[in-house]
Amino acid sequence: MRLRTPQEITSAAADAGAAKARLTTSQPGRAFVASILAGAYISFGGTLSLIVGCGFPQLAAANPGLQKLLSGLMFPIGLMLVVVLGAELFTGNNAVLVPSMWRGDHSVGAVLRNWVLVYVGNFVGAILFTTLMVYAVGLTAADPWHSAICATAVAKTSMPWLTVFLKAVGANWCVCLAVWLALSGKTLFEKALGCWLPVMAFVALGYEHCIANMFYLPLGILEGAPVSIGQAVTANLIPATLGNIAGGALLVGALHSYLHFPAPRRD
Repeated sequence: MRLRTPQEITSAAADAGAAKARLTTSQPGRAFVASILAGAYISFGGTLSLIVGCGFPQLAAANPGLQKLLSGLMFPIGLMLVVVLGAELFTGNNAVLVPSMWRGDHSVGAVLRNWVLVYVGNFVGAILFTTLMVYAVGLTAADPWHSAICATAVAKTSMPWLTVFLKAVGANWCVCLAVWLALSGKTLFEKALGCWLPVMAFVALGYEHCIANMFYLPLGILEGAPVSIGQAVTANLIPATLGNIAGGALLVGALHSYLHFPAPRRD
């Protein structure tokens, strides 16, 4: 099947963004439920990434890149589920709603309403999945996973603020490029492959994704990592969220709109 051209991909993204903006306004309850699902899907990918990637500590110690590769190979299932099943993911929406706004389909206020609602829903979904489907059933209670998630939580809250921000720019540049690649095709294989490659790359490179961190940080805290809720929010989630917005909205949504759309309408 013929893949869409870059112009067609951007137009498809704008159509999707306009639909998301309408859903937020006309049916916020459905948008919120779809957001909860996306938070759970990303946490599911994070769980698989953690269990597989950190399950071979001796092997990884001798091959430092192996753990990163294994984690990267597992994580993309979360975005695949989001894209194929139509869930609402904050980081993907950072890019998708920009072409529709650029095209004049809705205002910046509609973008912000969507982002706020979806962000909260993603957080609820991530916390529910983390608490009920990971911590309560003891998936990470034993080593090496217990030590790994505690170390992850400490590492994510120990970086300089600017480092987290820049890593978050890189993460959502990759995630939103994955969404763009998924929009290029119509079959399940094409969409899955489009999601898999860039997301695998961002995880292997150690970039920061705010919705994924809504899984990693709470799980680390639940497992006893010496990290407070305040540290998790101020040292990681805030700069990661801002960096994700910059990476998705500017480097993908705005840049591709500029390249492939006419100048914004000034009605």
